[in-house]
Amino acid sequence: MGQSTFRCSYFSVLVVIAVAVTGSVSPVHADEQPALAAIRTAISKSLPLLEKGAKGSMEARKQCFTCHNQGLPIMALTLARTRGFDIDDEHIQAQLEFTREFLARNQEDYKAGKGQGGQIDTAGFAMWMLENCGHKPDELTAAVSEYFLLFQKDRDYWRPQSRRPPTEQSYFTSTYVALRGLRTYGTPEQKDRIALRTEQVLKWMLETKPVDTEDHVFRLRGLHLAGAPAVAIQQAVEDLLKLQRDDGGWAQLADASSDVYATGTALAALHQSGSLATESAAYQKGLKYLLSTQCEDGSWHVVTRSKPIQVYYESGYPHEKDQFISIAAASWATVALTLSVSPE
Repeated sequence: MGQSTFRCSYFSVLVVIAVAVTGSVSPVHADEQPALAAIRTAISKSLPLLEKGAKGSMEARKQCFTCHNQGLPIMALTLARTRGFDIDDEHIQAQLEFTREFLARNQEDYKAGKGQGGQIDTAGFAMWMLENCGHKPDELTAAVSEYFLLFQKDRDYWRPQSRRPPTEQSYFTSTYVALRGLRTYGTPEQKDRIALRTEQVLKWMLETKPVDTEDHVFRLRGLHLAGAPAVAIQQAVEDLLKLQRDDGGWAQLADASSDVYATGTALAALHQSGSLATESAAYQKGLKYLLSTQCEDGSWHVVTRSKPIQVYYESGYPHEKDQFISIAAASWATVALTLSVSPE
């Protein structure tokens, strides 16, 4: 176990012990909210590691876009840029070109309703990354949108190709990233089919119960994106808030402990769906949890629960065999923290 991992794990144990002793964590009052300086420091410590992990994956994989090491870190980096943090714009541009080239190699297959390795999840997160980088619609994004319309068109939702929890397992996650790609990059010629697909997806989401936190998070995002009735969105918000633990965090599974991935995704979804202000007690408790679990080197450590299906490689992010879920978790944690900082 590395030194930073030991420090991080040790601090997490202290948090668990404190909760066990007190029984609960008191509601966050205004004078107990995390200081802006502490939040900015945590973000500043996280960003270089996210950048390093994203660059490392691009260099190691050569031909393959990765959701965890590129899509999510770039989301955090581009958001941080809007809050005045110093971001390497040349690196963002390099990631954009890399992702475009990755998608372009499959452009003809997309038009025929065929995808690439990772199918909906990979294409969906790649399109989300293009959006975060400010990429404008073009023939390539039109081709990927056509793929979203044709692939699994016999279903009212999209399902993942692989089973790698938490991200590549939830039908709600796959459905959300595909629908987001359509709503962002769909062409005027695809408009009617996108509207019909949105209706189908919305009906499915309204009728389908979430199982774990990942389901709750991306169901809320999906309902908001698809224009669900306000009462349905509010119920989804309340259901997700009920999953917040006394320590301020969320857990991936009901019988698991709080972790950074579940907490970051929950906070980001609650705020970005327009449902929870960053000044609210629930959000502030979540921020305190994230700050308390950050390692001294600026990373966060989450233990993987996925069975590896690819050859292991070092991306440059810490925590060895747990590095892919850890960088994904750190990306969401950084997003959640950054959302609480006012744009410049």
